[in-house]
Amino acid sequence: MTVVLPTTDSVSDTEVPEEVRASWSTRAGALLVDVLPGVAVIVTMGLLALASPADGWARWVFTGAGAVTLFATAVNRLVLPAATGWTLGRALRGIAVRDRDGGPVGIGRLALRELAHLLDTLAVFVGWLWPLWDRRRRTFADMLARTEVVVVERPARNVRRLVAMVLIAVAVVCAAAAGLGYLTVYKHERAVDAARAQIDEQGPRIVEQMLSYSADTMAADFARAQGLTTDTYREQLVAQQQAAQKAGIKSNEYWAVSHAVLTDPPVTPDQASMLLAMQGQRGDDPKTLKFITATVRADFDRAANGQWRVANLTVLKKPQMNPAGQ
Repeated sequence: MTVVLPTTDSVSDTEVPEEVRASWSTRAGALLVDVLPGVAVIVTMGLLALASPADGWARWVFTGAGAVTLFATAVNRLVLPAATGWTLGRALRGIAVRDRDGGPVGIGRLALRELAHLLDTLAVFVGWLWPLWDRRRRTFADMLARTEVVVVERPARNVRRLVAMVLIAVAVVCAAAAGLGYLTVYKHERAVDAARAQIDEQGPRIVEQMLSYSADTMAADFARAQGLTTDTYREQLVAQQQAAQKAGIKSNEYWAVSHAVLTDPPVTPDQASMLLAMQGQRGDDPKTLKFITATVRADFDRAANGQWRVANLTVLKKPQMNPAGQ
């Protein structure tokens, strides 16, 4: 007597051999190859972009390189699996993402699966470790997207060489970006430090010379003061000088007793601001001589010849005058 067993063309999920599903270590290795190079470039570019001058071209270069890398990573994780069945890491490890029925997975579900990996991470990374004890070796993302990762035959092409080329390219890009960042950021910081030191030394003297004049050399002193300002501020200074002449002021002498370079707005290689406490004396007759105290803020711009010029002068505390002897 012959017994004929029933046959079936498909195997249920519970009957799929355990070795067909990819192990946790295999999946982890593929994920590292897919994600780690992109993360390395994006983090490097992001840090360099943040450290670069806000108005410099280097920030745009680093930002653009990071955006291109993010796009390439997305193509590798979403487009290539739908088009070829592989990502770079999965091709190296010989695994693929499949529907629970064994069919291919489209871009939409792959994108949903990538977003669902946030749950794997937010659950204190438990979701990433779930395949270690799950019967179907799934992460939380696999459960939500109804996918599984299975062992398949590797592609015929030499994937190891391709992966090695990608890793070398990533290392070269990161090294080149770091070198460019060193040149731009370090050069910028050096220029800022030099500008701060120059303003700290020259700023008080410039303001003193701009505000001081005597009766004997008034015309020359006014001309010198005008040469210490930018074109935009010079008209305002000339108006102040003319008002002083009409008021009959013959001599005016100021000196800075204390000063500080401001950090808001921040110092740049071509712009800086300073707070100054000024003292001085006004008049020619010792009997009517008046002593002056004032607090001012001076904004400086670097001219084309490298010299610092006053771009604006704001009186924060109006001059207080006391007669001599008081």
